[in-house]
Amino acid sequence: MSERVPAPGDLALIEALVNTLDIEAGADELDTADGRARFGLTQGEAEAARELRESLRATLLAHAGHPAHRATTPLGELLSRAPLLVAIDADDGSASLRSAADEPLLSRVAAAIAGSLIEGTWPRLKACEAPTCHWAYYDRSPAGRGRWCSMAVCGARAKMRRYRSK
Repeated sequence: MSERVPAPGDLALIEALVNTLDIEAGADELDTADGRARFGLTQGEAEAARELRESLRATLLAHAGHPAHRATTPLGELLSRAPLLVAIDADDGSASLRSAADEPLLSRVAAAIAGSLIEGTWPRLKACEAPTCHWAYYDRSPAGRGRWCSMAVCGARAKMRRYRSK
């Protein structure tokens, strides 16, 4: 949908997962083998990935100050199934987050959120306010008050609707 620069670091994974569903077109990349392969998913794991995607979308809508688009499993409930461990490398002392569960995508998402909390970038990952879009985007606006995935598309449509209603 949008031509925005991808979210920084590991947030790009979350942005990409949320954006596997094009609401306006009704196309779901998780319905295709290539789309699932992008996230290392089997066909049997696609439904759990959809549940995760919609819980993430609801959270990203909340980041932008919008109500959830539909009822979803709370993101915290899903993430509790993917506990993380801090692993310390014996050779160089570097630390990383590792999964303590056998849910690779869920664990990668949990680690991405944990890392973005430390960096302070998590609240800037948002979902577009347009009901036919809800595309995930990283808000790079100075004040952090972006509302649309693209000013050229969703923002322009909203402003035109507002103008015509006057």
